[in-house]
Amino acid sequence: MSRGFVKEGDQEEPPMIPPRAALPPGVTNYVTPGGLEMLRDELSQLESERMNIQAENDTEKRRTQVLIDGKINLLTERLNTARLLKPEDQPEDEVRFGAKVQLKNLDSGQIQEFQIVGVDEADIKMKKIAFVAPVARAITGKKTGEVAELNLGNETRRLKILKITY
Repeated sequence: MSRGFVKEGDQEEPPMIPPRAALPPGVTNYVTPGGLEMLRDELSQLESERMNIQAENDTEKRRTQVLIDGKINLLTERLNTARLLKPEDQPEDEVRFGAKVQLKNLDSGQIQEFQIVGVDEADIKMKKIAFVAPVARAITGKKTGEVAELNLGNETRRLKILKITY
């Protein structure tokens, strides 16, 4: 049937499925054990939501299902590409994926602490930054006492590694 015979009100806009955290093309999807567990828990929660959809009508139910299915598909893709890196397998004296790092900005004197994690588990409020973040890339491979340079446009920050733990 031609679309010309469909009522305007019958045409649905597909729901907007929010994208996951950005992972640059060609970059391996590294995850910590906690990050992998978090992704699996999220999948379980979405599957449960899908089974228990409460909607006033069929259209609303269908839209909710499509939204949840889209989120499940994106999450499943992330899980399928996840590569688990255990912090205990990393060199203890060097900043690598999974490291908890304490560093000092030599220009401002400010001390910061954070853990380098996968893109899906990065949360600045929890002091977790993604391994693809500029500061994480600048300090990766450095050892305690070494200084990394973080270039931010016209500004360069010097960051001294004070402590590394896993």
